[in-house]
Amino acid sequence: MERAFTYQGDVVGAQGWALQRGWTISDGSAPEDAALQELITSAPVRLTKDHRPGSVLRGRAGSLELVAFDAVYASGRHLVPEYAITAAPLLGAPQALRLSPARLWKHRVGGMVQIPIENPDFDRRWTLLAAEDGPQVRRLAADPAVHGLLLGTDDGDEFWTAAGHLAAIRPDGHRPELIEHHARLLTALVTALAAGY
Repeated sequence: MERAFTYQGDVVGAQGWALQRGWTISDGSAPEDAALQELITSAPVRLTKDHRPGSVLRGRAGSLELVAFDAVYASGRHLVPEYAITAAPLLGAPQALRLSPARLWKHRVGGMVQIPIENPDFDRRWTLLAAEDGPQVRRLAADPAVHGLLLGTDDGDEFWTAAGHLAAIRPDGHRPELIEHHARLLTALVTALAAGY
């Protein structure tokens, strides 16, 4: 666990991991990368207009099509990866929701309501906010697979919906262990949400 969440500046490692799995790579300037800016703009952390997608990796992880990229900003001649974002497309038009560690300050939550979580351990550590209460988010709030996976983490990831995706973010740059970690969590979350369609 300690190794998985320690940043090692592993852009080359992440790209090598992606190539071995048949994923595609871009620098964030490809036409299909334009939509990623909306994920950066809507992220539940304080990103600036200077942040943009970089080191974009696309491919399949289990049953999900994923896009993994870094939110980068320019510092002199270098691009600095500040956050790692992994996103999976959702069917239909998902309502706005946020799932965040309870210990983190919540940004951009205007108009969202807190969804009750019956599991007291999960409720102490995680907060689920949605544009409106309903059966789909209630299923997510009650899903035992989601509870088990998230209670086994260090509460370092946040999740939100935007641009037709469910996305995960962590202050870091991508590396193979982090992509695999996000893929496991997103698979459980997408499965819980898809039960509502």
